[in-house]
Amino acid sequence: METKKESEVKVVADEVIEPTSTADAEVKRISTKEIIAYLAEKFPACFSIEGAAKPLKIGIFQDLAEKLAGDETVSKTRLRQALRHYTSSWRYLKAIKLDAYRVDIDGNDDAKIDQEQADYASKTLSESQEKFGNKKPKDKAAKKPYKGSNTKGTKPAAKDSTDSSRKEKFNSVKSTKRAVSKPAVKLKPVETSNVVVGKSIKVQLGQSSMDAVITEVSGKDVSVQLNSGMVVKTQVKNIFTE
Repeated sequence: METKKESEVKVVADEVIEPTSTADAEVKRISTKEIIAYLAEKFPACFSIEGAAKPLKIGIFQDLAEKLAGDETVSKTRLRQALRHYTSSWRYLKAIKLDAYRVDIDGNDDAKIDQEQADYASKTLSESQEKFGNKKPKDKAAKKPYKGSNTKGTKPAAKDSTDSSRKEKFNSVKSTKRAVSKPAVKLKPVETSNVVVGKSIKVQLGQSSMDAVITEVSGKDVSVQLNSGMVVKTQVKNIFTE
């Protein structure tokens, strides 16, 4: 498998929904922020809106859906969006550490986080912080120091040969790593009859495949939870086994 929010992961804006009953006119909680606050209120041993977050049990969406089956406050769609937002926040991603325990909705320890899950969360956090937290490269280039005064005709500072040497060395190391990378594992499409909740599979996301567990199946649409805890919606055609 939280995005900035510390994180800069986008927050779903509030929307207005017409009451379903004029007799019981009640505005439902529909924004992602409100749903997360509602979950923290209903399951305080599992969710929180400030301070350190707790890693969530893989497959917790299904547990929550069952617990909230008779609760009109939040739909499955909104619940899925809220979980995706919560688990992609910087605060949550920082909690995914090696050997830390995931918790269920009652706060009980579940499985331990392994190295692969911890590495994935760290990578996701770094990429998110780089994308949303740092200045754009072109902004940095615009502030490149110059020699002499700021008068017309000033020449840019000479390139540091040491920096060039470091870049060449870094690129050389990257090339070496690519050369010794493991061959890709051949994946097999999962038969539709085997696409069931709780099944461990490989999900194709972009150019890479990741380990995941199926949490919900609705026709050709399938919701899976990655090892990082993040919930992703995909289709049966993107589900595979080794």
